[in-house]
Amino acid sequence: MAESKRRVLGRFSSSSFGTVDPRKSNGGGGGEKEVPHLPVLIVGAGPVGLILSILLTKLGVKCSVLEKSVVFSRHPQAHFINNRTMELFRKLDGLAEEIQSLEPPVDLWRRFIYCTSLSGPVLGSVDHMKPQDFDKTVSPISVAHFSQYKLMNLLLQRLEKLGVSVCSPSEIEGSIWDRKILMGHECISIHPTNEGLKVGTSYLKEGKMEEREFHCSILVGSDGARSTVRKLVDIDMKGERNLQRLVSVHFLSKDLGQYLLHERPGMLFFIFNPDAIGVLVAHDLDQGEFVLQIPYYSPQQKIEDFSFKDTFNLFQVCEQIILKLVGWKLVNVQVLDIKPWVMHAEVAEKYVSHNNRVILVGDAAHRFPPAGGFGMNTGIQDAHNLAWKISSVLSGIASPSIIQTYEMERRPIAIYNTSLSVENFRAAMSVPAALGLDPAIANSVHRVINSSLCSILPPSLQKFALEGIFSIGRAQLSELILNENNPLGSLRLSRLKKIFDEGKSLQLQFPAEDLGFCYKEGALVAECGEKIWESEASSVHKRDLRPYIPCAKPGCRLPHMLINALKESSAKASFSTLDLISGDKIEFLLIIAPIKGSYRLARASMMVAKEFDVPLKVCIIWPKGSSDKNVNSSEKELEPWKNIIDVEEAVTPTSKSWWELCQMSSNGVILVRPDEHIAWRTESNSIADDLSELKRVFSLMLGHGKFLL
Repeated sequence: MAESKRRVLGRFSSSSFGTVDPRKSNGGGGGEKEVPHLPVLIVGAGPVGLILSILLTKLGVKCSVLEKSVVFSRHPQAHFINNRTMELFRKLDGLAEEIQSLEPPVDLWRRFIYCTSLSGPVLGSVDHMKPQDFDKTVSPISVAHFSQYKLMNLLLQRLEKLGVSVCSPSEIEGSIWDRKILMGHECISIHPTNEGLKVGTSYLKEGKMEEREFHCSILVGSDGARSTVRKLVDIDMKGERNLQRLVSVHFLSKDLGQYLLHERPGMLFFIFNPDAIGVLVAHDLDQGEFVLQIPYYSPQQKIEDFSFKDTFNLFQVCEQIILKLVGWKLVNVQVLDIKPWVMHAEVAEKYVSHNNRVILVGDAAHRFPPAGGFGMNTGIQDAHNLAWKISSVLSGIASPSIIQTYEMERRPIAIYNTSLSVENFRAAMSVPAALGLDPAIANSVHRVINSSLCSILPPSLQKFALEGIFSIGRAQLSELILNENNPLGSLRLSRLKKIFDEGKSLQLQFPAEDLGFCYKEGALVAECGEKIWESEASSVHKRDLRPYIPCAKPGCRLPHMLINALKESSAKASFSTLDLISGDKIEFLLIIAPIKGSYRLARASMMVAKEFDVPLKVCIIWPKGSSDKNVNSSEKELEPWKNIIDVEEAVTPTSKSWWELCQMSSNGVILVRPDEHIAWRTESNSIADDLSELKRVFSLMLGHGKFLL
């Protein structure tokens, strides 16, 4: 499509998010024209776009998704689902439980293995799972290892149950445009109008390029690292580029899978030998599904060097590399796909533009090294933060300005995760450096060959020189050198062991960042006269594998504790405090203890919530051993309000009480947002005027007043 069609014109003349006539568009030129209207249009049908579509649809927001590809990718891509993302999946109609039933057993993927070949000596092994990962003390669910394309299939099944259909360009004629995933549609232009946005798309129909326009109130760009939406609205990325170039080889080998399953199970295999270097990702050992990551150096090495095909053997070069890394000839290798990719560490300069109507999520807003699995997880958590805010704006509960808090909250998290993933990537590079293969030296050699002095050499000679130098470097990995009897080899193996023992190699889990990330400003409210976070609380300590410590400050995720419902008709099975927040509707949660002052504040909260037209539920947490008769006392204290629930702590002899866990007294009051993050907290005996304080809280939280404190 011509570049002239890829444009954004003008600015919004109105910040209203009200409804518009779906038959009209006044974004350019005279006369009326049929333009499909949608409150929300999502560009990009990857995991983040589909999750956002599910969340919005469940919240009653009409939306559709544009996807430029005509089919969904089968490349495994991301595969590690962290603790917080699995918590979010628990609210998506049993998605987390289904993933757990389908993923490989944890003992098959909990380790990273470093070796000279898949059948050769093991240089080291790191177990990334700890006992606390399974005891449900800090979270009701654990992490998972599940390929992205398999996750996509489960998301599409849930969207189908919600009435969302996948359509090709030839299947979407008609007047109903919401609840669609429109395949083969590329976004080519974005035009602001008085009422919203007019979005131009192109698609191939019967061999001919056609164009179609949509009108929407909000456009969300979830279209990946090379986001068209980001480019159309002229938002730059800032950070480190070209950290490494790799070739990703997706292949099947039942033979290799069965060998590793029984002899050497693991998730990642880092392989270093004189013939080849690579990282093997075991997506499913039982099925024999793998992705091999191979570094390559452009322009001397080209992707065509790896994807060469002849009449008898597809992807012959890649099969030869696999053979070198495995250590024996596999009889049933099937190379399915080869993709080049470049590792960047960048964050968009801004997430929101054009009067809060164009919003970036996922890889469109940030791209990390894959070290630690932050990419997809951060993107899904972007969608979770954004969904309730979009719904609140479109339903009139919140001001459009609350969309700005999405950027205020999520962008600092992306910046932090970018730094953390870069540090983790560099920790991964410490292993080859300890073996005498310093990546910094390899990069320096590559820069010399790319220099003006060497650029006069023919490309074939440049490639020969580069690969020759690398071959000499890899010779240090021979068994003659890398063994305990060789003084140099013994020294290197000792350095390697120290790296593993001290946890300085590539890490998979970061508990403090996974469950303990906190928003410092945004749709949050400090106690009157207080700051949400003191300056010293903003300091970060990266790569030290800090444990997660529950916290009830504004901006933090609500701590998890097992509780029981106090009502005769209720099931007695324990459930998590996180389950007090609905995933299917906008509803805020006020948590109190059965204290007179807290009941008083809860009544004031319900009165103010009604004034702001905000659904509010009150939860009264009773100490362990309280009886069902306490339900009547709460109902009497809070009448005529009915949206209340009484629960008791399901504590063990060694666990803390709820208020101890939250580091508050029993006079504590906690207001929780629909995304399970704490919006405000206080002590009920510290407020002089309940109604005035609650009006301040809801006004600031919903963007009806100045929310920057």
